[in-house]
Amino acid sequence: MEQAIKAHQLVSSLNLNSLDGDDERAKLACNDCLELYEDTVDKLNRSIGSSNAFDANTWLSASLANLKTCQNGFVDFNISSSHLQSFPNYVTLSSNLSKMLSNSLSVHKVSTFPSALHFSKQVRGRRRTLLSDDGFPEWVSAADRRLLQSGSSGPKADMIVAQDGSGNYKSISEAVNSAHKLRSGATKRFVIHVKAGVYRENVEIKKTMKNIMFIGDGIDATIVTGNKNSQDGSTTYRSATFGVTGEGFIAQDMTFENTAGPQKHQAVALRSSSDHSVFYRCSFKGYQDTLYVHSQRQFYRDCDIHGTVDFICGDATAVLQNCNIYARKPMSNQINTITAQSRTDPNENTGIVIHNSRITAAQDLRPVQGSFKTYLGRPWKKYSRTVIMKSNLDGLIDPAGWFPWSGSFALSTLYYGEYMNSGAGAGTGGRVNWPGYRVIRSATEAGKFTVGNLLAGDSWIPGTGVPFTTGL
Repeated sequence: MEQAIKAHQLVSSLNLNSLDGDDERAKLACNDCLELYEDTVDKLNRSIGSSNAFDANTWLSASLANLKTCQNGFVDFNISSSHLQSFPNYVTLSSNLSKMLSNSLSVHKVSTFPSALHFSKQVRGRRRTLLSDDGFPEWVSAADRRLLQSGSSGPKADMIVAQDGSGNYKSISEAVNSAHKLRSGATKRFVIHVKAGVYRENVEIKKTMKNIMFIGDGIDATIVTGNKNSQDGSTTYRSATFGVTGEGFIAQDMTFENTAGPQKHQAVALRSSSDHSVFYRCSFKGYQDTLYVHSQRQFYRDCDIHGTVDFICGDATAVLQNCNIYARKPMSNQINTITAQSRTDPNENTGIVIHNSRITAAQDLRPVQGSFKTYLGRPWKKYSRTVIMKSNLDGLIDPAGWFPWSGSFALSTLYYGEYMNSGAGAGTGGRVNWPGYRVIRSATEAGKFTVGNLLAGDSWIPGTGVPFTTGL
């Protein structure tokens, strides 16, 4: 905590104008770092006060993800964070903090991953998962469950956004700014209805805005769109059309889009660092880095994700269930990689799980899919972890299945697993022979990566009202 506070104070006091040549780009990267270090201090405070090992591990993992994201900002601009060596103690502080977080993760690790995370009850000698009668996990409150089950009429909105002037505000950003002032620390669920329309804006839900729910009028009816990207002066983190940090965020019946195109490289449609966030019947459209599952616990149900390179990426504990995943047509010299999970420490409780979903070619790729290779993922960081289970993999998936990041990097430390998938691209006979890859044959092993186990979802999803499957 002391190291994090010092690092935050140091970044706050930097005279960025002394960075030669790369002033503006370095300033953007440092602004990301300022926000990320502030969030790290908050996460460490919560970890110190927690008696729950799973929560503490989640927040420590998020803190480590924050540090790596700070460094990634400089990588995005092809400038080195060594530029900051001219500022006394920064590099030492950053390095020490990273090592301390790694040590703390080791101390707070859960005994096994993630089978010890089932959060179940013993009933007459049998383990019972905490499912409500309607089949939703219990980590979502009863009130939130009612909101998501309210039928075609939808829940009563606290605020309405409508471009035609029929609501309280014409833009989402205006509504968010107003809600922030109105709530001032309130934790009660706050519902914003965004009526059909194309909203050309970049939206940020800050960490002080907790339990916000956005409801649109349907996929491709309510669209939030932008085109920020790494080629035009945004870090990957800041390129998001819609960024969420405040915990307990829910979105339903909306499309989030980044139209920068494949030639602009990193261009995020949605970035979530929101703990216990839920996305239900939403669509995410982009090319590279479309859906940035940055950190903490996230659940996606009945969603559509479109992209080309690393288009589901990040270091969250994220489960995508009953989703449609569409590989789009990339640039002529590119391959498609669906996931790029970025776990950097073996004791982080993070990973991307794709369960009971469909992976296929988007309309623009389908006529030419034989001209482009598509892989299930590649290891962005050393301990990358991704599991695909009980999903339908179309014939566009290359027989090797997975693609290396660079040479032999991470091939023995990653965890990539496939379990009981179907479809023309699901055959495992030609898969990579990396030490970290496995065909999962045991239901017990696969069960570790279910919503009930990996996300402890039985304790928080039911309250949102989003349907889900707790087990395999």
